[in-house]
Amino acid sequence: MTVDDAKRLQERLGLVQDGIAGRDTYRALFARFGALPTIAPELGLSAAVHLNAYSIADKPLRLAHFMAQVAHESGGFRYMEEIWGPTDAQRAYEGRGLLGNTQPGDGYRYKGRGPIQLTGRVNYRLFGRALGLDFEQHPEIVALPSVGLMAACHFWQMGGLNELADADDVLTITKRVNGGQNGLADRQAQLARAKELLL
Repeated sequence: MTVDDAKRLQERLGLVQDGIAGRDTYRALFARFGALPTIAPELGLSAAVHLNAYSIADKPLRLAHFMAQVAHESGGFRYMEEIWGPTDAQRAYEGRGLLGNTQPGDGYRYKGRGPIQLTGRVNYRLFGRALGLDFEQHPEIVALPSVGLMAACHFWQMGGLNELADADDVLTITKRVNGGQNGLADRQAQLARAKELLL
């Protein structure tokens, strides 16, 4: 994010325009999308490090697409853990080979967590190993906003989503995030909101 990009965002968020997109700027951005006062500061702190490390904040359009997807997945950053019914869809997590849920109880144990709603034993294992944290043995830590945001950034990079965001391809990004077009209308609405702030 350039200095001018940061100043524009800060102006639209009602912040002092110092041109540095740091934790306070990101805290305000997450809050604008619905993050609770107990969650927004932690997300902002993590974002100040990881959005740059994963090149998501390099371009406003990338950040807009990222915000749209994670805002939808987390219910406006209010839910760092999937609300469990269980619903029929959640029951289908149990024993689901593509998710690596091979042990009884894996469906619930490896339910969606973090802003991107990381789901499934295999994803907890792979992402934890890549980030140097044992998500498989301690899946609950992915629900910590700072850890969950780091996992979301890693997911974004592994999925090649920066390049799709550069092409403004919300449909393909949605398919890679959620496996289909679930919630597409809301994702598009969130993207429009993000573009108003960032572009």
